[in-house]
Amino acid sequence: MDDPYDPVVSEDKVPSYEMVEQKIKEIDNTIIVYRIYYLLNTFTYRFQLIKKDKMCTLEIPRTLLEDLGKDGTTSERELTQLLNLNIENTECWTTIRG
Repeated sequence: MDDPYDPVVSEDKVPSYEMVEQKIKEIDNTIIVYRIYYLLNTFTYRFQLIKKDKMCTLEIPRTLLEDLGKDGTTSERELTQLLNLNIENTECWTTIRG
């Protein structure tokens, strides 16, 4: 379901990608970041995560990711809460159909 208006972006184009990936691995090291989209209308990055045969999609505001590089403490706590809330929520995870 690729949307031409919300392009897929590579990790090197995502602010503080390494921090996001590290936080995800701290929560569950079996999760893989599958794809990342940049939503032009909301200035948000949409991360698609895969764990076994399930996918979870979560959105992280660009401003939060940019702030991680400037003010690590508050932004890092906010990122951790956002990731925990989504990753640990069973409703986030849907079965991938082949």
